[in-house]
Amino acid sequence: MLIGLVGKPSVGKSSFFKAMTLVEVEIANYPFTTIKPNHGIGHVRIACVDTDFSTQCNPRTGFCLDHKRFLPVELLDVAGIVEGASEGEGMGNQFLDDLNQADALIHVIDLSGSTNEKGEPVTAGSYDPIQDVLFLEEELDLWYLRLLNKGWDKFARQVKQENANIYKAIAKQLSGLRVTEDIAKEVVKELQFSEVIESWTAQDLRSLASRLREITKPMIIAANKADIGVAKENLKKLQERFPEKIIIPCSAESELALKGAAKKELIHYVPGDSDFKELGKLTDTQVQALGFIRKNILQQYGNTGVQTVLDAVVFDVLKYIAIYPGGANKLEDKDGNILPDCFLMKDGSTALDFAFKLHTDIGNAFIRAIDVHTKRTVGKEHLLKHRDVMEIVVRK
Repeated sequence: MLIGLVGKPSVGKSSFFKAMTLVEVEIANYPFTTIKPNHGIGHVRIACVDTDFSTQCNPRTGFCLDHKRFLPVELLDVAGIVEGASEGEGMGNQFLDDLNQADALIHVIDLSGSTNEKGEPVTAGSYDPIQDVLFLEEELDLWYLRLLNKGWDKFARQVKQENANIYKAIAKQLSGLRVTEDIAKEVVKELQFSEVIESWTAQDLRSLASRLREITKPMIIAANKADIGVAKENLKKLQERFPEKIIIPCSAESELALKGAAKKELIHYVPGDSDFKELGKLTDTQVQALGFIRKNILQQYGNTGVQTVLDAVVFDVLKYIAIYPGGANKLEDKDGNILPDCFLMKDGSTALDFAFKLHTDIGNAFIRAIDVHTKRTVGKEHLLKHRDVMEIVVRK
């Protein structure tokens, strides 16, 4: 799974990426600070099942804080996208193509309206962030359309001459964007297009590109800088203008500050929590800064929003669930680590899918599975649920 971060320059995207990954990236308030894409690992949060068994887990990957399990997810931060990116403006083709393999996108916008369409700083409230949502979707649609249009006339003639499967042909044309034959068929039928491909108009291709983009690059909006100026008013306007979209107010700078203070053991803070606890003696400046975050972010929105954004894109948009391997009578591995592993899998996965996730040999030798919570034996077609703990029984 790969999650891409997109947005225009200087909206706090690199700060957001750092807040999720704590990777050192260049952060500055001018366009194209980021040129090469940054890769990093963020972590989604779930309520750990160790509390169900009155124990404490020992994660092999990720970590667990206050019985909140954090599972690794790969992230990609590309350079800021400007108007005309689909035509190559601002090295746009390169930046868009970096996103080819992304399963979903997080669109970071400046909720305070203090960054104009070029990514330049302006007075807070003077720019409408609604325009950012419209602009980015337009650029992404045009990106898909550019790839779809590439040699389209020749492509359409070839499909006709060879009487080829049009859905397979479209999937091949856009294979780099994760468009499958099934997705192509679904969209063509949804749009009620003729199966005579050469009759499709330029507007038909635009509609096809847009719908394929929505399905293969689902997106969530991270409304950053939620503590500045008219941010709260702008949030309401965004929600009214785009009721179908997931829009989460957030403050990357606040998350960075809290994680930094926690690292120095000045506070106890679990990412995604609604508050923190002071531990050490704080200076007046630190008390003031943390107090500002508590009042203007945590108490206003419930948390900084950074963790919520990542959780939402993985669990709500991409529909993943977390599954633990474990024994019905023993939760430890051979080294004594309790519930050391937890895997993210697509909702709808079966016990057999999980066996193959653990190892091909385990899948091939599958006999049955045991739900460790209930001690119930289940078969290979058993559908898994979020936070299941499963023991796989195999042929010896």
